[in-house]
Amino acid sequence: MEKKLGRPRSEKTKNAILSAAYDLLLESGFGSVTIEKIAEKAGVSKATIYKWWSNKAAVVMDAFFDAAVVRLPVPDTGSTMDDIIIQVNNLANFLTSREGKVINEIIAEGQSDQKLAETYRTVYFKPRRLDSRYILERGISRGELKEDLDIELVMDLVFGPLFYRLLITGDIVDENFIRNMVICAFNGITKS
Repeated sequence: MEKKLGRPRSEKTKNAILSAAYDLLLESGFGSVTIEKIAEKAGVSKATIYKWWSNKAAVVMDAFFDAAVVRLPVPDTGSTMDDIIIQVNNLANFLTSREGKVINEIIAEGQSDQKLAETYRTVYFKPRRLDSRYILERGISRGELKEDLDIELVMDLVFGPLFYRLLITGDIVDENFIRNMVICAFNGITKS
């Protein structure tokens, strides 16, 4: 039997890289993170990083996504409206934390870096939308929501005001705002 050259993927090494990228992201922001700094902090070569990720944005977003998944579980209270309220509250709390403020930096960078924008959409926002889609589909199957619901539009109606306040107006995002926002959206989508 012929021996394979090179080492197999090491989860320990991969985790060290993700941890280093996340720590650097929190310490100095997206713009200051480099592949060189990640490699140095993780104790690996740049080539090792490039085996798993194509660029800085990809490794940073993977690190960020790993942290977000832990902090943003999909709720199941038995009520679709309560689940969405919890999900939006969890997201708002995450986005206003030090870790979450990094996503604002990444979104800003993505305005001039199309590759970064596609990475954060694919790695971070699309999975969050899938979680929301799952909650809303569950609500349809429970008979709580209209069967012909435009789920994509409902997600935009629910999450748009959150991002508008966080990124544009700077107005307060608290539990009262989130509850009222979700109730208004649900007035048009619940079964009578």
